[in-house]
Formats: sequence, structure tokens, C-alpha cells
Amino acid sequence: MVDPISPTEMPNDNATAADRAALMPREAALRLAIEQFYFGYRAFTAQPDRILAQRGLGRVHHRILYFVGRNPGISVNALLGMLSVSKQALNAPLRQLLELQLVAMGTAGHDKRVRQLSLTPSGAQLEALLTGTQMEQLQAVFEQAGASAEAGWHQVMCRLGG
Repeated sequence: MVDPISPTEMPNDNATAADRAALMPREAALRLAIEQFYFGYRAFTAQPDRILAQRGLGRVHHRILYFVGRNPGISVNALLGMLSVSKQALNAPLRQLLELQLVAMGTAGHDKRVRQLSLTPSGAQLEALLTGTQMEQLQAVFEQAGASAEAGWHQVMCRLGG
């Protein structure tokens, strides 16, 4: 096993994180990437989590609001597939959003058995607030990192997500 080198032990001049990671043994660089991913995601979700907590909601509610907002009229089955969750995992949070009148459920015109979801005006407002904080955060980070770093990030995320 390779001894990891902490980022504080790396050259601290104007080297980028990528430059510092390139100097590390491979295992240490991968562990650093895992840590950066974890801390980045924690920072990315912190503000929306605080807003959701004030309403007694959590991250799963944000995911539902986001994807229903991006796909108005999405069927429940399509949402299950998109989120890659079971009916049981979706049932309680979706029911909460319906009860809070943040999401509306209707029937499809082509098949009355198909349940379609859309955001209510208050659901759209909440989703815009939650996602808006994340968009502002990404905008600032991408501006600081530059276009090539942004393009690289998109490549990594596309490959990581399948």
C-alpha cells in the first residue's frame, strides 16, 4: 500500500490541483479525487439542504422537484427509471410533495392509467430557489476554473454517470 501524501505536503506555489495530483502516487491521487468529490458535493448541496430542512424536506425531495420540473408531464414510471429508485423509495417523498401541493399528479390523455407529474406554481418556485443556488455556485466555480476545466469536468461527470 502506498502512503498517501496530503495536499498540504504538496508543492504550494501556483500549481493547480491537477498539477499537485500528477505528482502524487496513483493511489494517493485517486483518494484525493474521492475526497474532493465528497467535499465538493457536500458544498454543492449545503444551501439547498438548509432550505429544504426548513420545510421538513430532504435531498430526495429536491431530486424529484428538479426532474419533474425539467420534464413536465413525466410519468411516475419514467421518473422511477430516471432516478433509478424503487417504487417504495419514491412513494413517501412523492406523497409528501403532493400533500404539500408542490407537485401535482394527473392522468395522461392517451392512457388514464398513466399518472403524470408536474410542478405546481409553489413547487416551481421552490425548485427554482434550490437549483438557482447551485447554478450560481457552478457559475462562479466555472468562471474561476476556466472553460477548459469546465469542459473537463463535464467529460468526467458524463463518464462517471454512464
